[in-house]
Amino acid sequence: MSAIESLTKNEDLKKRILFTLMILAVYRFGAHVPTPGVNGSAVAEFFKAQSAGIFGVFNMFSGGALQRFSVFALGIMPYISSSIIFQLLTAVVPYLEALQKEGEQGRKKINQYTRYGTVALCFIQGYGISSWLKHSQAPGGESLVFSPYVGMVPFELMTIITLTAGSCFIMWLGEQITERGIGNGASLIIFTGIAAGIPSDALKSLTLIKNKEISPFLFLAILALMVIVIALIIFLEVGQRRIPIESSQRGSHPMGGKRGSHLPLKLNFSGVIPPIFASSLLMFPATVAQFWNAPWLKSLQASLSPSGSLYNIAFVGLIVFFCFFYVQIVFRPTDVADNLKKYGSFIPGIRAGKPTADYIQRVLDRITVGGAVYLSAICVLPTILIAQAKVPFYFGGTSLIILVGVALDTTQQIQSYLISQKYESFMRGAKIKGRRAQFSR
Repeated sequence: MSAIESLTKNEDLKKRILFTLMILAVYRFGAHVPTPGVNGSAVAEFFKAQSAGIFGVFNMFSGGALQRFSVFALGIMPYISSSIIFQLLTAVVPYLEALQKEGEQGRKKINQYTRYGTVALCFIQGYGISSWLKHSQAPGGESLVFSPYVGMVPFELMTIITLTAGSCFIMWLGEQITERGIGNGASLIIFTGIAAGIPSDALKSLTLIKNKEISPFLFLAILALMVIVIALIIFLEVGQRRIPIESSQRGSHPMGGKRGSHLPLKLNFSGVIPPIFASSLLMFPATVAQFWNAPWLKSLQASLSPSGSLYNIAFVGLIVFFCFFYVQIVFRPTDVADNLKKYGSFIPGIRAGKPTADYIQRVLDRITVGGAVYLSAICVLPTILIAQAKVPFYFGGTSLIILVGVALDTTQQIQSYLISQKYESFMRGAKIKGRRAQFSR
């Protein structure tokens, strides 16, 4: 049976997919609902002029909601930031580490703290952006806010409440997708926001070809490069370095006792976290420098803008740093070596204990180098294409890695769901007869 036939005949999976699409449609609808008291046209003009700074990155992840300054302007990024913060704190705070080891109840407690952190970040970001909008103007001199008050409520308070409620609602939508839909809800919401800008970029490219600003040959070359880059990302995202594992106690451990057992290590172990952290650190000073006229700040702004001389060097350096930093915090070879020793498993040719941990660490360091090179190449690709090939849209970078990664994860979850459904239906239909001992009189 083909995958399409399996999807059409599996009613439960169809309901999950339709539910997911419905939730994503609600998210896209909310991205167009304006925040009270904001001059929408002036705000759109202002953010369009500031698209090269950190606002351009945030606007991309919010699916254009920030440029419209809708109720979903903050998007799901506060929740993602809070999740990353608590994921890192879990490795360094003993209390959170103990909660994580408690199983389901501990994870629920950490998720609760993550939600509290999301609300706190929303309040901070909401206050900062509302105060800034209140005292800013569009490039044409038009005020971004209609009035300091929205009815009887100050504009800052109304904006904080609106944006916090919007982000919390998006967080709830993501949890609903995870529980009742298919795929990871937060990842799919980011995927939808990024994918929402693809049609406009495609239309922009066709317009440039029609106006003969881009040659058809160059456009076909760019399409070919896109296919090659996407194929490379897929290959590296699913790639693994498998360390062989054997066991002296057959059947005592899930990884041991079977020929071909292995410890899988992803080639891109850190995912998209290093590019997100690196771009945020680089974009923030460049964006802040736009609001002061000091000469040294203007020089810093020119250097740290995506077209600046130091940007790519600093970007690559930060990506490499965060790749190693994240791996060192999240993955602990000592714990893996202890677990292998506990269950009687070992790596062939490597002594148990510290030598095993050192071997895993060496393999992980080499993988991290390759992952850092891969992430750096993909993330600087848009700058090279825009500067050298005059590509009119942003191709590559963190957004492309997220798009491909989320698509792969969702596809794998659908396949796993189909396999589990087939297995359950097989077990329900199977009639297992027990053997009865017969005794002669």
